[in-house]
Amino acid sequence: MSVKFVPVQWNLNKYAYDAVLILFVGIYILAFIRLGAPDADFTRPVDGRILRIRAFGTCAFFMLSFILCIGPLARLDKRFLPLLYNRRHFGVLTAGVAFVHATHVFAWYFNFTPLPRYEMLISANTSFGQLLGFPIEALGIFALGCLLILAATSHDFWLSFLGAPVWKQMHLLIYPAYMAVVAHVALGYLQDAKNPAFAILFAASSGGVAVLHIVALTKQSAARAEASEWVDVGKPTDIAENRARIIVLSPDERVAIFRYDGKLSAVSNACAHQNGPLGEGRIIDGCITCPWHGFQYRMNDGRSPEPFTETIPTYQLRHKDGRVEVNRNALPPGTHVDPLEFDEATA
Repeated sequence: MSVKFVPVQWNLNKYAYDAVLILFVGIYILAFIRLGAPDADFTRPVDGRILRIRAFGTCAFFMLSFILCIGPLARLDKRFLPLLYNRRHFGVLTAGVAFVHATHVFAWYFNFTPLPRYEMLISANTSFGQLLGFPIEALGIFALGCLLILAATSHDFWLSFLGAPVWKQMHLLIYPAYMAVVAHVALGYLQDAKNPAFAILFAASSGGVAVLHIVALTKQSAARAEASEWVDVGKPTDIAENRARIIVLSPDERVAIFRYDGKLSAVSNACAHQNGPLGEGRIIDGCITCPWHGFQYRMNDGRSPEPFTETIPTYQLRHKDGRVEVNRNALPPGTHVDPLEFDEATA
């Protein structure tokens, strides 16, 4: 019942992916520092540390913007899927770049304060009641904290340990983190920038993220509306006794329909332990048994026999014109559904 730590399995694609990311970061930082110095306002000389602060900060912003574009792009066009497969590597590197930006800010702006630096960081600006002059430090701290949490829990160990629902909900922190970053930049660096180029890129990046998500959501909603609520499974006798037929409901969802004792029941194909393919298992001792690690679930409610507490989603079945159909809408994990009975002699 324990979760086993499995080391990352590196391959050529991962090495190439990471190499391109690191190369991009290096080129961007060098280009920003080289091109940023001549554009600096010499009535207020810009120190090299400030250029590095801006270089790493803007780099983290553009990286985070691109990360949030990968998901909708992959849903709109499958050619972007290779970017999606190793997106967690992208996120970890982005958190690292943002952390370097934060350490430069902390070391430069709070290095000579008479108060303890951490106390000064929090108490230097408390004007929360106004827009211009809003404490951008609080926005930056929140965003950096979210990115570091997501980077620390990006490994598959945490996905298995926390479970897919909790892990996915946690990683939705990327959206409030991005909104905090947008506000942090808009109320901070953007107010002081003299060159309009960054303002244009900033607006295009943040606007592009919003537009892509709206387009992808609209397309996905239209596809779901077009799809039938009920999906054909076939004849009951097409399924072997004590075995299952796996039906693909969507690219991310599969249902397993089990036949036993003249009845049919449908449950999620993913085991609650480590997403093992339940439909490739069979019914043993009156329970669906996962072929990977032997986790078991009752057919009618998707619950593990006591004293275990694992649950999986269940689905409704119905007869139609001598065939069986499954409702594509999953019921909450552990929901009881009466088995669909059929006459084996006439089916």
